[in-house]
Amino acid sequence: MAASDYLLLMRVDKPIGILLLLWPTLWALWLAAGGFPDIHLLMIFSAGTVLMRSAGCVMNDIFDRNFDGHVERTRNRPIAAGKISVRNALVLAAVLALTAFYLVLSCNWITIFLACMGAVFAVIYPLLKRMTHMPQLGLGVAFSWSIPMAFAATTGSVPANAWLLFFTAVLWPVIYDTMYAMTDRDDDLKIGVKSTAILFGRHDVAIVGVLIAAFILLLIQVGISFHLNTFYFCATTAAAILFVRQLKLIRTSDAQHCFQAFMENNWIGLMIFIGIAFQ
Repeated sequence: MAASDYLLLMRVDKPIGILLLLWPTLWALWLAAGGFPDIHLLMIFSAGTVLMRSAGCVMNDIFDRNFDGHVERTRNRPIAAGKISVRNALVLAAVLALTAFYLVLSCNWITIFLACMGAVFAVIYPLLKRMTHMPQLGLGVAFSWSIPMAFAATTGSVPANAWLLFFTAVLWPVIYDTMYAMTDRDDDLKIGVKSTAILFGRHDVAIVGVLIAAFILLLIQVGISFHLNTFYFCATTAAAILFVRQLKLIRTSDAQHCFQAFMENNWIGLMIFIGIAFQ
């Protein structure tokens, strides 16, 4: 049982998850502050993103320990491979989550309350793939919950346009995690794990296209609501163009191309952030 196994359990070797969780957080911090946010809050939310994503990965592997061994991509994960016990993994998840909660204690009570709700969403999400074909929606809520938290920490409240940003951001993980789920669809069908990729079936590309269109339209409404400048709308247009490329990648349902499309969502998040930051 090496330290490297714990780092692998936390997916430190795969920072894409951290980035996809971080971008909506940064969008919210910049919009809530009307510019560069308070450095203390920026550090808290950035560190919290890393900690909670790591804790979420550990909890996900605990819940999936009896499934991961049957999937080619996940069979060597530390718990499934017997390198880390469930007990030790639970201790690690608790330490990570409690450290993140400790950081939030320096914020106001609204933020602390929202953080407790966010922790519940993070625990529930890994279970959804057993109960519903829409676990990606649960991921969207969990990954976007930093938005109301950021507004609460910055302004002491969560205004209506912050909730608009939240519901907009919820759509994004549904899009990119469906692309990700398309890479595992055959294995998931064999072991009984549910996903939007299975739910959408042969209409997956068309439905993802509709979700992308809705996401772009909502991003435009966010720009109008926050009175953002032309640069933001140019960035949104660039994101839309990249989404078109992703649709072309996934239309053959090739696992490698679907994974590439998923990975390129990091650039979507960056484009939107640049559009928000340069006001």
